[in-house]
Parts: sequence; structure tokens; C-alpha cells
Amino acid sequence: MVMGRFHVFKTDELLLTCNHERISMEPSFLDVISRIVHVFTAITLVGGSVFMAFVLGPAADALGDETHDRLREQVVKRWKKFLHGGIALFILSGLYNYFAMIPKHKGDGLYHGLVGGKMLLALGIFFIASALAGRSQAFAGMRAKRGMWLKILVLLAAVVVAISGFVKVRGVPEATAAAGEVTAVETD
Repeated sequence: MVMGRFHVFKTDELLLTCNHERISMEPSFLDVISRIVHVFTAITLVGGSVFMAFVLGPAADALGDETHDRLREQVVKRWKKFLHGGIALFILSGLYNYFAMIPKHKGDGLYHGLVGGKMLLALGIFFIASALAGRSQAFAGMRAKRGMWLKILVLLAAVVVAISGFVKVRGVPEATAAAGEVTAVETD
């Protein structure tokens, strides 16, 4: 319902009024799908990187050079498909999730700083992962030290996951809701 320039929304126990835009208490179907895609992609790519850094890599080091090289070639060939598709899904779902949250975090500098930092770290992770899976001679030095770079990638991914967890459980501070001119009033 619209009252003057205010929009009024009523839920079971809460009446929300918003001066500029609708504040939804329930996520849309697309919000849920985007979140599931983002988390599943993180599980797949970060889990695969952890496996390669701490299980496959050390086990493969025990193989002879020729066998190790053939194994690495086959693993990278298959991993690239997951990696490139995963990076695309991360970018699409991450941007969607961020833009969906902007209205809820209007004026929330900590949120935007943390999420901006998380995005920059993610770009670094994408670069390292792509360099390790690629064939460019410019990154042959990185590939020669694959174990070290995989561990750096995993460390950066852990920081991204920690930031994500913090901003998710932190929620929307009251001051941010006030900045968006939202008023919550209990009803009978």
C-alpha cells in the first residue's frame, strides 16, 4: 500500500515503511538460487584447491618425473573446466548478491569495505588459479612453484570465506536501516 510518498508493507508482526524503495523481508527465488550457486561454487573450487595443495600434490611428488608430469597434465586438463566455469559463476552470482544487498547496507561503510576487499582478494585468487591452470610462458615460474602458489591461493580463499561469514552473520546494523529511512512499527 502507498501512503503519500511512503510505501507501507505489513507482515505478521511488523509494519515496514520505506521512503524510497521496498524493503523485502523474504528473499526472492533468484536470491536463493544465486546464493546456492555461489556457495556451491566456493565449495567446489576451494575444496578442489585444498585437495590439490595438501593431498594430490604431495602424493604426486612421490611419483617419477614422467608419471608426475602426465598426471599433472590430466588433472589440469579436467580442472580447467571446473575452474573457468566456476570463475564465471562466482562473478555472476557474486555481483548479483552484492547488488541485491546494496539497498540493505546503504551507508554501511564497514560492509562495503569488507565486501570490496573480498572482491579484490577474489580477483587475486582467480588470477593465481588461472595462471596455475594456464599454458602461458609468462606464468611458467608460478607453475614451477605450484605447491607454494596453491597454498597462497588457499590462504586467500580462507580470508574470503572469513569475511563472507562475518558480513553474513553481522547482518544489517540499525544505523544503516535508519540511513535508508526505514521505520519498523509493531502492530496488533
